Amino acid sequence: MKKNIITTVVFALLVFGISVLCVFCPSPGFSESERRELASFPEISVQSISDGSFMSQFETYATERFPFRDLFRSIKANFATKVFMKKDNNGLFAADGHISKIDNEKNPAMMKHAEERFLYLYETYIKGKTDSVYFSVIPDKNFLLARENGYPSLNYEEFIDEMKQKVSYMKYIDVTSLLDIDDFYTTDTHWRQEKITDIAVKIGNEMGTDVMATYKENVLDKPFYGVYSGQIAMNFPPDEIVYLTNETLDNATVTYYGNGIPEKGEMYNMKKASGKDPYEMFLSGTMPVLTIENDNAKTDKELIMFRDSYGSSLAPLLVSGYSKITVLDTRYIKSEAVGSFADFNNADVLFIYSTTLLNNSLAIR
Repeated sequence: MKKNIITTVVFALLVFGISVLCVFCPSPGFSESERRELASFPEISVQSISDGSFMSQFETYATERFPFRDLFRSIKANFATKVFMKKDNNGLFAADGHISKIDNEKNPAMMKHAEERFLYLYETYIKGKTDSVYFSVIPDKNFLLARENGYPSLNYEEFIDEMKQKVSYMKYIDVTSLLDIDDFYTTDTHWRQEKITDIAVKIGNEMGTDVMATYKENVLDKPFYGVYSGQIAMNFPPDEIVYLTNETLDNATVTYYGNGIPEKGEMYNMKKASGKDPYEMFLSGTMPVLTIENDNAKTDKELIMFRDSYGSSLAPLLVSGYSKITVLDTRYIKSEAVGSFADFNNADVLFIYSTTLLNNSLAIR
């Protein structure tokens, strides 16, 4: 009897204490570790209560705003993988010193959407103005990691071949043979700028432009915890960001059109290097339109690059071969507005995208 009373009292105090913490502890609206907004308190209405949506949304809210949530996420992840020996935690796995996300489902509808958007850009702006139109696909690092470690994987060879056929009016540049797992950050999905200079050279050569250059390696004085680091909720050593500079890049003029209005900026945005996602230091991250002008170029050739976030660290490595590079991200600018920012006459045009975006391409507008 006494034992039952003690158990009940302890349990009641525990529940009361957690309830007090939930009520009085400040609850962040953004998860730094997961880099996403957390659920907000749901709206109370007769409709939401009667149809059950309030309780469903409240359950999500309570779970995501629970005190010491990151601590409990870490305990759960370590228990699942080290005690129960699960090979992944919420679809994330660690192998060969890297964290990655299981993504093995091909999405034909999203591939079709990308095909339609690219065809619109080609027929509206490019066709008849230049024959130098190129396409390249960057496979996710699972291309080098998943199958070798027993995880389900997208058939990257088949995926890339299908995309090549969909845009057969472009000349394909294959970069897969040059990729190595160490070309990618261990805690993030992106590739490392200092590791892809050979890829830049190959792309330049395929487009008939010499972009070979010598660079100085600079190490960002802040550890880089990539997007997967917080999501897997396990202790994992951070990466370091290395960014490349030389006289050409130092003297290049970078103009950003974040709001459609030109604004001079830096090749590497040190303010964003100190932010939530330091990878956004490369060409200021999610920028709809930007230009890089190289007054010391030995050619008057111009490049127009359609890209996703992988292109942010690649574009600086192509500067030495062009007098001007226009970088466009149609996730943040409508395709119908592209003609206001780029002149395609006699330009080289490069479409370079990751399999991750092509397989989830609804963001391309």
